[in-house]
Amino acid sequence: MRWGVPRLRFCLTKPNQMNNSSRWSLDQIRPAFNFTVLVASLGYFVDMYDLVLYGIVRIPSLTALGITGDELISKGVFLLNMQMIGMLIGGIIWGILGDKKGRLSVLFGSIALYSVANLANAFVTTVPAYAAARFFAGVGLAGELGAAITLVSEIMKKESRGYGTTIVASAGILGSVTAGIVGDFFTWKWAYIFGGLLGLVLLALRAKMLESGMFTSLQSNKSIKKGDFLSLFTNRNRFMKYLRCILIGLPMWFVVGILIILSPEFAVKLGVTGSVAAGKSIMYCYSGLVLGDLISGFFSQVFRSRKRIVLFFLCLSSALIVVYLNIQNISVNLFYALCFVMGVSIGYWAVFVTIASEQFGTNLRATVTTTVPNFVRGGVVLITLSFEALKSSFGLLEAAAIVGFITITLALVSLFFMEETYHKDLNYLEENP
Repeated sequence: MRWGVPRLRFCLTKPNQMNNSSRWSLDQIRPAFNFTVLVASLGYFVDMYDLVLYGIVRIPSLTALGITGDELISKGVFLLNMQMIGMLIGGIIWGILGDKKGRLSVLFGSIALYSVANLANAFVTTVPAYAAARFFAGVGLAGELGAAITLVSEIMKKESRGYGTTIVASAGILGSVTAGIVGDFFTWKWAYIFGGLLGLVLLALRAKMLESGMFTSLQSNKSIKKGDFLSLFTNRNRFMKYLRCILIGLPMWFVVGILIILSPEFAVKLGVTGSVAAGKSIMYCYSGLVLGDLISGFFSQVFRSRKRIVLFFLCLSSALIVVYLNIQNISVNLFYALCFVMGVSIGYWAVFVTIASEQFGTNLRATVTTTVPNFVRGGVVLITLSFEALKSSFGLLEAAAIVGFITITLALVSLFFMEETYHKDLNYLEENP
């Protein structure tokens, strides 16, 4: 396996004036700025806005429903679990539909569902109603990213599709930052209403989008099995490929789910001078994620490799995790700066979802690209449970170090055995699914 860094030569000539050497051209980026990429990006922006918004308005919204004291935590976790269950179920449903009915069908359906659910969240009066709204919001949110990345990957040339998927993923992370800003300046009801209305506006824009030609070409062949989710588990090689796609994403959610969300507890243990707010840590981390996504996506195109870029970011993330768990008595501002840099280090989300899309044939691509991110998100449950179990025996910092080491190791091993897909032509099928 060759991990060497290619020599970079930047060229502003037209593609037909370029030889086959490793050159980069502005003409490779221009196709990424098209209507489909724009609308897909805005859709994922709203998707991530709603996904993060609940965590920001959890306390004021539950307080408005008469929940106080310790129930703010228990009811809040219950609602979050309802959302995550919805996302796991929705990921499978939308993924299968994306391969059976089309990428656009999933984009229309998912945004319609989570937009209506967003509006419903603003008018709930009881916890059960809130739970139902979060469940259906989770189902809707699960379909957006996978369908968007699949569609963008299939309509663009292999030389430039990485730019398109990078724009989509980066816009989504920017939606998380926007949720933090809106949550600070507006009431929880208006924050939900804003997301719902923005989603419905995007739904009108999507009427002008065209379906993937690769998917359309399959429709006339009824003998091809499409969206067979169970086939991912009935073939060993296919299952291992699917599992590797999931495992390389775990370190991202270890950093967010443990180190960032629990940053106030870690700050006390590390002797940070000043009060650390989880909301600010999240905002700084997600701001770094936006920058990281742009960097990782861009350089995966420049270096013509997905694997090399993910390797670099995993190594950077490993080093920063070590720094985070060992640094002592720093100022609160320096701690927030560390959260930002850690966000950059896990900002390979764009490359991660692109890899998942490129690993499988057209008849299973939407199923994989939609379920993989949601299974990674669902993996937070296993990560947090493992962390809690270890914390009682080893302590806060030691438990985080153990869980972090395991997730990074699994990601590195998975990456080592993964196929490089930068040059891969996506117009092919998974045989004997």
